[in-house]
Amino acid sequence: MFKIAVIAGDGIGTEVTSQAVRILKKASRILNEQFEFVELKAGGIAIDTFGKPLPDDTLKKALDSDAVVLGAVGGPKWDSLPYELKPEQALLGLRKGLELYANIRPAIMFDSLLESSSLKAEVVQGIDIVVVRELTGGIYFGRPAGIVEENGVRRGINTMTYTVPEIERIAHTAFKLARTRNKHVTSVDKANILHTSMLWREVVNAVQKEMYPDINLDHMYVDNASMQLVRRPKHFDVLLTENLFGDILSDEASMLTGSIGMLPSASIGESHALYEPVHGSAPDIAGKGIANPIASILSAAMLLEYSIKQKELAKKIFHAVESVLNEGYRTADLSSAGAKTLTTDEMGAKIESAF
Repeated sequence: MFKIAVIAGDGIGTEVTSQAVRILKKASRILNEQFEFVELKAGGIAIDTFGKPLPDDTLKKALDSDAVVLGAVGGPKWDSLPYELKPEQALLGLRKGLELYANIRPAIMFDSLLESSSLKAEVVQGIDIVVVRELTGGIYFGRPAGIVEENGVRRGINTMTYTVPEIERIAHTAFKLARTRNKHVTSVDKANILHTSMLWREVVNAVQKEMYPDINLDHMYVDNASMQLVRRPKHFDVLLTENLFGDILSDEASMLTGSIGMLPSASIGESHALYEPVHGSAPDIAGKGIANPIASILSAAMLLEYSIKQKELAKKIFHAVESVLNEGYRTADLSSAGAKTLTTDEMGAKIESAF
């Protein structure tokens, strides 16, 4: 039996996660394997129920599971809470508690969605990029951090810090992935200014030289990388980034493909893994049945590939999504003239039938 923790979270999280579970249940039938789904609470809904964003029981059961499927957390309802009680602390707590140091975010351009991109078709056609983002270090976890008052003046503090082992392990992840693709890694940093980036570049160079001489490695400052993603995105294959830069650049990459509702992600550690769409909880459309479930469904495909080692089955889900899009079916975020607009549940059902 394969145990999957399901944390739907807030906003549209419940709607899109239910479609990922639908696909995983069909996968279990195809594999003739039993999947046990354990529903857990985290984020805003956990604050309302238990008074904290990440209940101890949620983390414990997530640790006891073979994989975690997450929807989204947060929303304006909880914005006024103290920092340590905000819903987003659940996400940071899961990453840290499960030791998920590598975030893998693919951005693929489906030909049928070329018109949905804000860029010209000839610029984005054929895009197949993977952002490999370090997930448990950097400025999000560095200490000291907080807001202090000195001589009547308030000051915000965040600390960006990286160790050699942290950089080495994420570099290994990127280089190993590149070996299965086009053998090209672009490491993103700000080594002309930041000491953490100077160390980052030094360590990435050393790892490549010692272990991956077959991989083509280049370096790019983060400001230039953000520009080149728009100017010539097909230059990139695997983007290797630290935590903050990866957070920003992966969202930029998502818009190249037409909608952030299309991008899945896998957060991987030595013993645990969590799968989630890149998008947020979108409280403005929650409950309307119009959210795009494709990112969540493709995250389920990544679960099959990385946690269950069923790469071919994961490919079938990808091709099912591609087939449904080729037939002209869209959710509201992608709808255009002539498209057949579906609800969240209808899109999930279409992909299930095509899978």
